[in-house]
Amino acid sequence: MLSLIVFLPLAAAVVLLTLPRLSDAAARWAWVVAASVDLALVLVAWARYNAPAPGQLALEEQTRWIPGVDSRYHLGVDGLSLPLVVMTAVLFLACAVYALRERNRPRLQAVLFLFLQSVSLGLFTSADLILFFVFFDLSIVGMYFVIAGWGHGDAARSALKFFLYTFLGSLALLAGFIGLYVGADPHTFDILQLTAHPPLADHPVTGALVLGAILLGLAVKTPTVPFHTWLPPAHTDAPAIGSAILAGVLLKMGTYGFVRIGMPLLPDAWRAWAWVIVAVGVVSVLYGALVALAQDNLKRMIAYTSVNHMGYIVLAVGVAGVIAPDTAQARSVAVTGAVTQMVSHGLVTGALFLLAGVMQDRAGTYDMRNYGGLAAPAPRMAWLFAVGAFASLGLPALSGFIAEFQVFTGSIAAAPVTAVALLGILITAALFLRALQRIFTGDTIGASRGFTDLHPSETWSVGLLLVLSLVIGLLPRTLLYLIEPAGRAAITLVGR
Repeated sequence: MLSLIVFLPLAAAVVLLTLPRLSDAAARWAWVVAASVDLALVLVAWARYNAPAPGQLALEEQTRWIPGVDSRYHLGVDGLSLPLVVMTAVLFLACAVYALRERNRPRLQAVLFLFLQSVSLGLFTSADLILFFVFFDLSIVGMYFVIAGWGHGDAARSALKFFLYTFLGSLALLAGFIGLYVGADPHTFDILQLTAHPPLADHPVTGALVLGAILLGLAVKTPTVPFHTWLPPAHTDAPAIGSAILAGVLLKMGTYGFVRIGMPLLPDAWRAWAWVIVAVGVVSVLYGALVALAQDNLKRMIAYTSVNHMGYIVLAVGVAGVIAPDTAQARSVAVTGAVTQMVSHGLVTGALFLLAGVMQDRAGTYDMRNYGGLAAPAPRMAWLFAVGAFASLGLPALSGFIAEFQVFTGSIAAAPVTAVALLGILITAALFLRALQRIFTGDTIGASRGFTDLHPSETWSVGLLLVLSLVIGLLPRTLLYLIEPAGRAAITLVGR
């Protein structure tokens, strides 16, 4: 089942490549159909899912792959990965619908995004470190061609910076994985075996160094301060659907790695690094929000809010390693909030980037100073942007509130000093309200004149993501029943 989910988009991409005479319209709709079928399969897998025992996975598939190093083709899901699998399938479908009006090489674009979908789903279902790394690296290649091939502005430079920066991080990650293999007894890359018998438990210095390499590779991908500098130019110059996938899916590969690999495989080292991780999270929250507040370019502003929102996740997973009496429940809540934030950020920020892409498509600029009174000619866009902004700043009844409430409830209960990061929510509220006022209110001026409202494909794609944010905000149990048992298991593993 999982193999079909992972490789169906890739198979569709191969079919599109082998049909060179296929019309552009047929290629666009083929992408929508493939993404829809894959989402349907993901929902079937969700319906068949039963929470596994701690340290185990559901819907497992495995076979020998590289026997000399005991690396297996091993797939599986649990409450940490299944929500991200669902979010990934939804976001790629939304991007496929959004791209129905694409005129620039739509067939090749569909092929590339279908490839990226398989890579992303493969990473979130991987239960082997080498398999994880292969998908991790292939995502860098795919996004490089998205930015370079369909971007605007200084896209070639931004794509190159993205590739070199994140590829360097992936080399550090590979070094960490090799360290885990060497330290394991018996030697293996299987994540479940490494979780059951954590390597380097008797070598604290070596364990700390190996975790440091893993954290570096994942921090670049996330990205956290100070490894974030590739993100704003990549987002600014990427096409709208490229930014949506980069922020909504690819950044989560880093944060997912924290909870899937760092915490359970090196629990002693994670506890030793915990306060460093917490500090990085707090700095990312505040720095990302403050720099976003200073932006006039809407897309750069949203990009810096991603640094801010990823900071919440890093803060929460860092607190998971701050072991103190009677804090297990609080730390479990923080980890649950971190995974919920991964899903919420993917939906909400993906929608915001798609809306920013409409501005580039209509007026050729993201500069908020060129807009004013846009709500008059584009009321649908104004309403959807307002919902996305309020979800991002954590307004109740939307997914951002559920995620941030759990992150801060658990973090402050376990480590009260983390309350300083609450300022990030206030600054985020200020920057989004400022953007709403500058772009949508007042007299219709500048680029807002003659601006056409959202087309049906744009409305449906953005609306799908924001409706799901509303569903999570109003009915959080639909998501939390998956995540909470896995969050408790993660706290048990890191506290060994």
